[in-house]
Amino acid sequence: MSPVGRPLRPRGKLLQEDARRHHRSLLLQQLFREGPASRADLARTTGLTRVTVSDLVGELVADGLVEELGAPATARVGKPPTLVGLAPDATHIVALDLSADDRMSGAVVNLAGEVRARHQLEIGEARGDDAVALVHRLATELIAMTDRPVLGVGVGSPGVVDAAGTVVDAPNFAWSDTPLATSLATALGVPVFVANDANTAVLGEHTFGQTGDGGLMVLRVGIGVGAGLVLEGSLLHGHLAAAGEVGHVTVEPGGDVCACGRRGCLETILAAPRLRRRLAEPGADREAVLTEVGERLGATLAPVVGTLNIQELVLSGPTELLDGPLREAADRVIRERTMPVSSAGLAVRTSTLGDDVVLFGAAVLVLSGELGVS
Repeated sequence: MSPVGRPLRPRGKLLQEDARRHHRSLLLQQLFREGPASRADLARTTGLTRVTVSDLVGELVADGLVEELGAPATARVGKPPTLVGLAPDATHIVALDLSADDRMSGAVVNLAGEVRARHQLEIGEARGDDAVALVHRLATELIAMTDRPVLGVGVGSPGVVDAAGTVVDAPNFAWSDTPLATSLATALGVPVFVANDANTAVLGEHTFGQTGDGGLMVLRVGIGVGAGLVLEGSLLHGHLAAAGEVGHVTVEPGGDVCACGRRGCLETILAAPRLRRRLAEPGADREAVLTEVGERLGATLAPVVGTLNIQELVLSGPTELLDGPLREAADRVIRERTMPVSSAGLAVRTSTLGDDVVLFGAAVLVLSGELGVS
């Protein structure tokens, strides 16, 4: 794929000593988002001086991140400008998706968002330290699948994940205060970025998907259920990094026991393993079951839509479960339970990136953390 990158709005105040890194990021982000450009075009679009742009482009070429592409094909009076662009395979990214209920999957991705290799491992009964060891194995085997330098490893993990990449709580893997980023970085010798899988998915959809300019919510359904939100160009983290944990909102008091220890959470009816088991029960009416779960989901999300006035609700996970009666029922109930002005422009859809949405989001974690591109 050849993505058109969509940047997240910068957060925090730029310090003077970070100016050069910031200016490099501006150029890389422009090339990532718009494609090849001349030095003069880069100066105009970024607001930097031509001298600064020329100096930084020379540095980026020397680093191998940017390459000279020659003059454009279109004729122009006078000396044609020389275009520069990202060198997509100068370095590779290893992206991991831990959100599925039966496997951990990963990919080697280049700077243009193109997948160069794929690999996956079955989860089986792995929990706790065994699950951590499986993540290490997957990352190690993926690194061995590329002959290019690895810019970093990005990981989308279930559960609450703090800014340092520690999984504070992931009941489905029996992880509590698990320093996943630190352990991987120590073992692999490359930068590692770990984030909640739903937050990672929304980054992937925002950067590589076909999204609009309004609020975006991605509901990730896999081994668990969670949501990621981008509002006015910024990822919503929330207090203690727990924004989007809709999977643990009670929808059925006294219902089944959830992995978190409580009963009747949304996750107990919507998480992929739970929903598949219910559909496999003798005499189960598939359409009726999916419609009922979709209605519960719609009732849960209607207050969120009404409060935040989001433009797009993207369902990410097994399409055979989510696309059809479940999505249609959720869409209908949200509209029934919110003011027309809140839901008039709302689009409820599945991800344009399919099963790769978390993988691409994991790549964005690295692009943002190492190059300032997102």
